[in-house]
Amino acid sequence: MSEVNSPERVGGWTRFVTARPRLALLAALVITALAVFAGSGVADRMGSGGWEDPDAESTYTTQVLEREFPASQPNLLLLVDSGSASVDDPAVAAEAARLTERLAAEKGITGVGSYWQSASPALRSEDGHEAIVAARIEGDEKAAGEILDRIAPAFRGVHGPVEVSVGGPVAVRHEMQTIIQDDLLRAELIALPVTLVLLVMVFGSAIAALLPLAVGIVAILGTNAVLRGITEFTDVSVFAQNLTTALGLGLAIDYALFIVRRFREELAAGADTRTAIGTTLRTAGRTVLFSALTVAVSLAAMMVFPQYFLRSFAYAGIAVVLLAAAAALILLPAALMLLGPRVNSLDLRRLLRRRARGKRTAADAADRASGVSDGPGTGWARFALLVMRRAPVFAVVTTVGLVLLGLPFLGVKFGTADDRQLPASAESRVVQEHIRDGFPGSPGGGLEVLAEGGATPAQYADFRTRIAALPGVQRVDGPVTADGSAYFAVLPDGESVGQGAQQLVQDLRAEPAPFESSVTGTAAVLVDSKDAIADRLPWAVGIIVVVTLLLVFLLTGSVLIPIQAVVLNALSLTAMFGAVVWVFQDGNLSGLLSFTSTGDIETTLPVLMFCVAFGLSMDYGVFLLSRIKEEYDRTGDHEHSVTFGLRHTGGLITAAAVILAVVMVAIGTSRVTNTKMLGLGIALAVLMDAMVVRSLLVPAVMKLMGPVTWWAPAPLRAFHRRFGLSEGESAQTPAEDLAAEEIPGTSRAGDEERDKVTAEA
Repeated sequence: MSEVNSPERVGGWTRFVTARPRLALLAALVITALAVFAGSGVADRMGSGGWEDPDAESTYTTQVLEREFPASQPNLLLLVDSGSASVDDPAVAAEAARLTERLAAEKGITGVGSYWQSASPALRSEDGHEAIVAARIEGDEKAAGEILDRIAPAFRGVHGPVEVSVGGPVAVRHEMQTIIQDDLLRAELIALPVTLVLLVMVFGSAIAALLPLAVGIVAILGTNAVLRGITEFTDVSVFAQNLTTALGLGLAIDYALFIVRRFREELAAGADTRTAIGTTLRTAGRTVLFSALTVAVSLAAMMVFPQYFLRSFAYAGIAVVLLAAAAALILLPAALMLLGPRVNSLDLRRLLRRRARGKRTAADAADRASGVSDGPGTGWARFALLVMRRAPVFAVVTTVGLVLLGLPFLGVKFGTADDRQLPASAESRVVQEHIRDGFPGSPGGGLEVLAEGGATPAQYADFRTRIAALPGVQRVDGPVTADGSAYFAVLPDGESVGQGAQQLVQDLRAEPAPFESSVTGTAAVLVDSKDAIADRLPWAVGIIVVVTLLLVFLLTGSVLIPIQAVVLNALSLTAMFGAVVWVFQDGNLSGLLSFTSTGDIETTLPVLMFCVAFGLSMDYGVFLLSRIKEEYDRTGDHEHSVTFGLRHTGGLITAAAVILAVVMVAIGTSRVTNTKMLGLGIALAVLMDAMVVRSLLVPAVMKLMGPVTWWAPAPLRAFHRRFGLSEGESAQTPAEDLAAEEIPGTSRAGDEERDKVTAEA
């Protein structure tokens, strides 16, 4: 048996976390206060982009064009509305010229141009009542946002005969960042009180209900401080704050629920406070540690992708998971040491339990006849027996149902995020919609071909002729030359990110040229992003699967259970992916949920949702498997252990899933579509995992597999005996455990006694 599994080692940890509980909590309070200070203003340092591959050809080309030809990459657009007059009216033209001159004089602004300067038809609306002043704000996202805040009030609004609205990519990103921050605050105000009410319903005791909430707050504040530090070294997406709140509350509550529940069980069985904490850390504490590792690995897999949007969620997720686990394993035992039996104080369900106690008569007799003892979790035990009696039916029907729910994902179309992520009333979206619907061509959706290395006018002309002849090309403008470089503007037919535009990117890149050529534009960014994800996705999935298999093996000692866990976890995500396409791509329920469907899904979102949802599914899987394993080690009875595990964790997992779903739904009330998709999609995945996979598929599959579930070859059994961890008193085999002297408080009779006096349902 490994040193990790030894009671002495565990006892030492118990002594460490309970020796000076007041000092530990005071230190935590001071550290949390410092975290509040360190994490203040973190949102202002975050970006709202990060979907593109920084090493891609399109990114390189965009950077060169921004530097050499700033007018080719405008990120600020002023929409000038002349009302009933024409934009060519002398008074309108004069006012527009003044606005253009003022904008060009602003610090940090370059590449200013307008319809009134160039007479370009692309800058004039088809009805002749609107035109565009375009410019580029220099600097990174933060600097550009600050400049926009400074100049926008001076240009927005009525100016003589015209009215000006502010738009462009900078305005879209800046408004998105502001809305996300506001929505996150609203989500927290919704989630916290609702979560507290649910925790009171789960625990009964108001004191016990406050503990998980406190752990969650510590994790969230600590993660904000970590993210603030990370922004000093790299870009971090503002979207990651939503994950911080969701996982900070969700996982902290999961872990605290599991620990507080086990602690109360041990107290109810007659253990003193320190002994109850020791047993809790040996059992539930180990499970929490394993759960944190599996979730952290799933989130860490996003580090393999180059897009900082995805990497940001890895930063936030790893930090919040580890902090939630640390708070649950260090601060929570200290608080329980001080509270002791008072953890059950302010029990709000005592009256209800007294009324219900007299009603359990015939049902109890039926349960006992089925081998299910009286006590909490009886309903779950009865349900597990029902599922196992009809295991083939439940396994087949549930699997087929989950596969059918995932079928819409086969029609997924990937795209890029644009202004339609924002609510319809957002100024920057209104500007972009006016340009998209009222201006000729596809403004903002064109492609740029950069030519480096120099060429003769004849060579440029020949290249322009050849690319103009490519399928799907509507128009080619240029070349615009400067210092030995040039660029061509290519306007594709159809949608700016449609299949035709994406194929045109490939054709332009394959076209031979007498100079170094590269392509950028909306479709080019999408092509490069899809290629980067496709290239790295096998690595991410491989990391998640391999580490999950290893961790679950260390927990269970079986080679079949880890495979089962991975397969069932994947099945639990089918409903989420199917719903994402059916709702957000196809636009079903768009009116009810208040979003605009673009007909595609942002490329990085499915990857993010997979990593997060898979990790959370493993979280619940570890909770259930650890309790089943504990009982199997003690009794060697496979079916009884499955029933026991579902009985003792079914209600807990369901409660944790409902609470996490509430938090995710609160996140899903965001007015930004991607955040709404993330919140509602993961909420669905969590509920499907807890209420369908853990309740139906796991007991059905384990029944069908029988005792062979626990099989492992001899070398791996020896490896597990030495290095494995399990949620029990030791890593003994069932035979060894049955032959050994029973430890007081761990017999089945002891468990039944605990069931009778434990408060939870």
